[in-house]
Order: sequence, then C-alpha cells, then structure tokens
Amino acid sequence: MIYERSLTAVIIFGVFVLSVLGLSFYLGSKAKSAKGYFAAHGQVHWFVNGIAFAGDYLSAASFLGICGMIAFYGYDGFLYSIGYLAGWIVALFVVAEPLKRLGKFTFADALDSRFNSRGIKLAAGISALVVSLFYLIPQMVGAGALVKPLLGFPHHVGVLAVGIAVTFIVVTAGMVSTTWVQFIKGSMLVFFCTLMVIMILGRGLKTDPGSEDAPYHRFAIIPAAQVLDAPGAEVVHPSGGWAEKVKDPKTGEERERPYIRMKDKSTGRIAVWRMAGVDEHGVPMLAETQTVATMATDEGEKKFVNGIEQPKDPKKGDPDLYPVGHIRSLPNGATETGPLGPAEFFAALQGSVIVLWGNEKIVDKDASGKTIAQTTVYFQKPTKGSEILTPGGSPTFAGLRGDNWTAKIDFLSLMLALFCGTASLPHILIRYYTVKDQASARKSTVVGIAAIGFFYILTLFLGLGAMTRGTLDVTDTNMAAPLLAKSFGELLFAVISAIAFTTVLGTVSGLIMAASGAVAHDIMGNYLKIEMNDHEKVRAGKIVAVAVGIVAMVLGILFADMNVSFLVGWAFNIAASANLPALTMLLFWKGTTKQGITISIFLGMLSSLVWVLLSKEAFQYVYQFSGPEAAARALVPFSQPGIVTIPLGFAVLIVVSLLTQRTGTAAAAKLRQASGNASSGV
Repeated sequence: MIYERSLTAVIIFGVFVLSVLGLSFYLGSKAKSAKGYFAAHGQVHWFVNGIAFAGDYLSAASFLGICGMIAFYGYDGFLYSIGYLAGWIVALFVVAEPLKRLGKFTFADALDSRFNSRGIKLAAGISALVVSLFYLIPQMVGAGALVKPLLGFPHHVGVLAVGIAVTFIVVTAGMVSTTWVQFIKGSMLVFFCTLMVIMILGRGLKTDPGSEDAPYHRFAIIPAAQVLDAPGAEVVHPSGGWAEKVKDPKTGEERERPYIRMKDKSTGRIAVWRMAGVDEHGVPMLAETQTVATMATDEGEKKFVNGIEQPKDPKKGDPDLYPVGHIRSLPNGATETGPLGPAEFFAALQGSVIVLWGNEKIVDKDASGKTIAQTTVYFQKPTKGSEILTPGGSPTFAGLRGDNWTAKIDFLSLMLALFCGTASLPHILIRYYTVKDQASARKSTVVGIAAIGFFYILTLFLGLGAMTRGTLDVTDTNMAAPLLAKSFGELLFAVISAIAFTTVLGTVSGLIMAASGAVAHDIMGNYLKIEMNDHEKVRAGKIVAVAVGIVAMVLGILFADMNVSFLVGWAFNIAASANLPALTMLLFWKGTTKQGITISIFLGMLSSLVWVLLSKEAFQYVYQFSGPEAAARALVPFSQPGIVTIPLGFAVLIVVSLLTQRTGTAAAAKLRQASGNASSGV
C-alpha cells in the first residue's frame, strides 16, 4: 500500500497544527487596531520578516509542486525554481524600499499615494482579491493531497481542514500571527529539507530501491513471447477505444495504440502490456503497465485497479497501485553507488537509465456511442539520465525539444511571468508594511532571497531522490516529497508532512490577509467611503476573511487534479499583468496618471484571466474535456499569457497617461490656485 495511516504521523501532525493554532490565539491579543491587524504594527524585525518572506513564498507550489515535477519529469520542474528566484531581483532592486515609503497597509495604498483616486483604490483592491484567490487554489489543492496519506481522508476533507484552520488563524490574530507562523515554518522547512538531502546523498543510488521491510515491485520489460505464451493466458482483442488510431507525439504519424490486453483464464483478471520495441537482438519486448478502470454494468459502476475489482465494502480492503520510480541501470553495470557527494550524484544520474512514467486515458463506447468503460493506463518510459537533466521532458515544456514555436513562446511567457510576478503578489507586497523603515525592507528582502535560493537548490535533490527511490504515487505528482520522506521512516514522514501542511496554512493565511485588506480597507473603506473606526475595520476584515476562506475551499476541491506548480504559474501571469505595469510606472515615470493606472490594472487583469480560461489546459482540467477535444476548443495558441498581457499593460498605461496628462495638469493647477486663494483670504 502506498498510503497507510500512521499513528505516529497523526500525533506529530496534530501537535504541529495545534501549536500553530495556539500561537495564533495567543498573538490575537496583540492585534486590536487596524494597523496591528493588517500590518503587525510595522514593528516586525527585518530578519524575522526575511524568513517570513521565505515562508510566504515557499508555498505548496515550491515544496509539493516543484519536487513532484522534478520527480516525474526531471529538470523541467527546476525551471520553475529558477523563475521564482529570479523574480526576487525585481522585488529587491525595484519595489522594496519605494513600496515601504509609499504604503500603509495594502498595495492600493502605495499606488494611490500620489492621486487619492477612488478608481485606483477599486482597481487595485479587485486585482489583489482576484490574484489572491487564484493563488489560493494551488495551496488548497496541496492541502488535500497531504491529508490523504496522513489521515486516510479524501481530498475534499483536507481542503476543508486547511480552510477552517487558516480562517481561524486570520480571524484571531491577523498579520502578527501570520508573520510568526511563516517564520517558524520557513525555518523548519529549510532545516528538515536540508537534512533529507544529506540522507539522500548518504544513501546513494541503486537499481533496486526496495528494502527487506518494503520490497519494491520491479516492473517487467520482457520478451513478448513470455507474455503471449504464458500458461492460462489469452489475448483479449482490442475493442472500442483500444483499437483507435492515435497520432505519434514525435512523428505526427497515425498508429494503433501500442497495448495488448491479456486475460488470466483462472482468475478473469485482465493485465495490460505496452509494446516496448525490440532489444539488441531484435526480439520484440513488452512492458508491464498499471491500470485504473471504471466499467458501467447492470449492477452499477465498478472500479478495477490493476485488473482487480475494487470492493464497495471498505472493510475488505482496496486493491492499490504499486509505488514507482527506479533506476534501470547505473554506469558501468553497477547495482548501487554507495554514498555520493553532490557532484557525484549528478554524474551517476547522467550515465544511468531511469524509468519514468506516462499515462493515457482510453474510452470504450458501444455501438450507440455511449461510454461503457474508461481505462487510465500508466506506462513505463525508460529514459537516459542525460535527457532527464535537460529541459523538455514534461508535457508543459515538451515543445522545447522540437520545432513547435507556440510551445517555445509558452515557455518564454511563463518565465517572464515568474520573473515579473513576485513583485506583484499582494501577500508578498503587504509584508513590506510589517517592518519599520526602508532599510529594514531592503535587508529583509536579502534574507528572504538567501533562504529561498538555498531551498530551491534542495528541491532538485529532493525531486531526483524521489524519482529513483521507488515511493512515487503514479496518480499524484504533488506527493513526491512526503513519500520520499516516508522511505526514511515514519518519523521523518510525519515531520515533513506536518511542515508541508503548516506551509500551506502559512501561505493561505497570508493570501487571505491580502484579500481581506483589499476588500475591507481598499474597497469598503477607501472606495465606498464606509465610515469605520479601528474596531469596525478589523471586524470587517475578519468577516471578509471567512468569506474568502469559503471560496478558497470550493476552488481547492474543483481543481483537485492539477499540479500545483502549473496553477501557480497562472497566478503569476495574472499578478504580473495586472499589477507590475502600474507599480513600476508609478515609481519611475512622473507622467503616470490615475487614469493610466486604473485602466492598465483592469485591462491587464481581465485580459490575462480570460486568456487563461480559454486555454487548452483550462478546457482539459477545468472544463473536463478530453485532450484532443480540449485542444480543438482552445481559443488561444498557448496557455501562459504573460508575454502578451504584461507588455499590453505597460502600453495601455503609457498611452492613457499621455492622453490624460493635460487634464491632470489642468486639475492640479486649479487645485493649487484654490489653495492659494484660500491662504490669501480671497
């Protein structure tokens, strides 16, 4: 079994979460004013704030999503790490000190410091709310992924648990609690991941990743004759979707699906084998696969895992997929390496052949076109280590190895969004208001960059360690790091999972704080001009936090099947498109007008959001169309809009500002004249 409930893990998990909630309740007494609730009184020490920056930034996407992408596809996942880290260059050199000088509580305060414009307040408030909600989705998805192996609960229960816990954190203490939660979990995440990397290097690499206590199921790649001529086995001729022709992703030519279904006459179990070419002697080979199938019957829908029916009575136990991830061959015919240094680790992988896994969904239909069965086949992909350590192995970046120009533009667009998005994220920007001065803002950014950069180096070792350890759940890329920890023992698994869960708690609380401030302070207080004293502002912020938490829970359940890093990429695109042009031009161009800022925020936000929702990935994972149908329905050529919508935001701001400068200048002159007349007694 990949997932078995562990009492040790449950106890440690409970201690971690209860400690966080206890800290939140204790610090709640220190956040009675609006400044205390939204900005922690502006008195957080710069080092604490720097580690809290890392805590905010090292979210579910960084820990679960990136490690999972590296574990399943190789170097491609690390490209996200590079993009995330590069974004801090903009934060350090462009916005850190000026933003602290301009703002009070929120991003809108900074943008509106020169204009006192209701339009800017509304645009910035809505942008902060939309970006925060979009960024909340991957955090909630990660939370659901973590609860399944720890407590044995389904995904939606994990999402609800995080939503309730985080809402409690925000409602009780606001930014004071959020900052210290981020500081503690950021420190622990870096420390324990460093410890795990040391253990990975100390264990080295071997072709059989199992142990005496947990032997590894070594997936066969054997001569076809051994399968076809096995006693008591018969070929089940392909039918329905199995016989359809599909396009080869490399050549573009049509071919029949490369599967053979074998039925065991004695048990009735059907196993699926995939054609694996020929060996060096020209002998046809077949590779073992894993399958999850659902079938419509007169008795209702039945589910089969690896050909074994899943019983409806949970007491009988469910059939389970085998854990995956192993090295097929090491350099020089070795079976294991022993302890390795960092450079030796990569050198050994470079010369190895590693078994990665892909998947394909096959639909069987009857004569009337009604679906009678669906089967997801998970198949082996023996891959050279040299290919794993170069870009282009994942579906997201596969086009980098070919001539597909849209795939290359999609990649460049994602990297641009990651580079520009950090300095545009509301929950990162509000942290600059928690320190006392501009120098503290700069120093806390430097500390954050150091901690974040070191952690991202660790993710490469963690992902590759998970890829070769034989613990991966082939159905869930987000669980690679916690399952890797489990291979070192239940105690480390419990600690890493609890820290990962606390990571989600901290990041979600920061995002809900940003959304709460945007609605209560910017929209209700500044735009709608609702008169509120400090107590009423805090109460409004808490009510908004509860509402945002509920919405986040719903979205976390709806997007359960998507990789969290991919979802975060979308959030960065929207944040950079909506916020960066306005913030940058405000700081560095005196000709910027309030109309230019307002229109660029709305246009950047809406154009990027609409683009994302019309992409192939949205049709496939959000609207639940099949891969080919999703591609046919997509109305945009690639999924990452930043390369179009970020320049669009800058261009619109410049054009609108140029068109409205004369109006703004005239209004300013009238204001100065009125002030002069008043002072002279006219």
